[in-house]
Amino acid sequence: MTVTGTEERPGTGMRTPQRRSEGRLHPFSLLKRLMPSGLYWRSLIIIVAPMVLLQVVVTYVFLERHWQLVTERLSAKTVAEIAMLLDEFSENPTPFHAARISKRAGDHLGLPTAFLDGETLPDTPSSTGGLLADSLNDEIRERIARPYWINTTRQNRYVDIRIAYNGGVMRVLSPASQVYASNSHIFLVWMVGTSIVLIIVAVIFLRNQIRPIERLASAAESFGMGRDVERFRPQGASEVRRAAQAFVEMRDRIERQIEQRTAMLAGVSHDLRTPLTRFKLQLALLPDGPEIAELRDDIAEMEHMLEDYLEFARGHQGEPSVETDLAELIGEVRDDATRKGHNVKLDLHGDLTLPLRRNAFKRCLTNIIDNAGKYAPHVWVTAIRDAESDEDGSIDILVDDDGEGIPEEQLEEVFRPFYRLDAARNLDTGGTGLGLAIARDIARGHGGDITLARSPMGGLRAIIHLPV
Repeated sequence: MTVTGTEERPGTGMRTPQRRSEGRLHPFSLLKRLMPSGLYWRSLIIIVAPMVLLQVVVTYVFLERHWQLVTERLSAKTVAEIAMLLDEFSENPTPFHAARISKRAGDHLGLPTAFLDGETLPDTPSSTGGLLADSLNDEIRERIARPYWINTTRQNRYVDIRIAYNGGVMRVLSPASQVYASNSHIFLVWMVGTSIVLIIVAVIFLRNQIRPIERLASAAESFGMGRDVERFRPQGASEVRRAAQAFVEMRDRIERQIEQRTAMLAGVSHDLRTPLTRFKLQLALLPDGPEIAELRDDIAEMEHMLEDYLEFARGHQGEPSVETDLAELIGEVRDDATRKGHNVKLDLHGDLTLPLRRNAFKRCLTNIIDNAGKYAPHVWVTAIRDAESDEDGSIDILVDDDGEGIPEEQLEEVFRPFYRLDAARNLDTGGTGLGLAIARDIARGHGGDITLARSPMGGLRAIIHLPV
């Protein structure tokens, strides 16, 4: 069961659809949507993104500049050696001299060479395209200026270079390592490997720096929900410690203020109850009569009003939070309401266990359900756990009735202390006007809120939202 209505009331925590201006989406808005919301992941992006960008730039510069330059120089050296061998052969083109040149080229230059008399260049096209082929083509055309044919792809470890001369072809199988910067992968492996190590180190250190901030946020959130945070202590960097220490001091000041107010109210309560007790004793000694009954009713009403005033002023901070089964607690409130003559039906869904100040929250539920039962013949209470609304889920309690309801413009006003309606449905007739104010104060003390809306049953809907 979900909350109906399209408008949001102040303090509900529900988002309303926002109007978007027509036209293209602003790039900063798109970037903001794509960015993660957590500080840890944003900090990690701040560290990793420049590192990745630096690696891309370095790789580009190396591959496009350094790698190209090295390949061109190696190719130029190899072609120069081939040109020297061809010139030496041209001076004495005999088979014996060709054999000596081939042996010296293989032994001293690492270039297996053969002079093939009567051979011609292959009919297949020479290799073109690619850094190595382009570099060899340029060097051969510039240094040798003879018909040639090269193949850079047929053999993985060698480059086949053939130069035509009068009556034959000079064939050279140059090792790829002599004409091509083939060890570039070592640079890439070292670059990627060191980057991974640096990222791992950054993740570990960043996690240790972010953890104190997460603890501070969790402690502040728990304190806002009325839960104990006694084990929290400042940790982390100096700035985080200062913020944590400020939170601890603020918490202590709030707790001292609450203790002082509670002690003062306890004394006020004792002082006010003493004369009321004397009045009750004096009335008990008088003979029964209409006037005496009216005085007793007045004293009872004064005691009830005093309880409401003290409850509102005392708040709910004195009670510790305990793990509470909300389904069981709602059942107890329903039983109490039934004994008062109210017709209350329950509809509970899912796991409804969460930390609560049990007695305080029971007072909150009692105020809401009794208020509904006072002005409507039927009351429906629905509780459901929503695991998607918040990071850890939330629980919504819907209290619907089929009474006359409240005018829409007064749905928020009725939460003001001592506010009373003059309409047919007066939420606090005969009371103090503090019932809803106390209920909302308790709900907000647990990190949640209470809002009112029009009920599908025709009357009023009270929505109690609690984070888990």
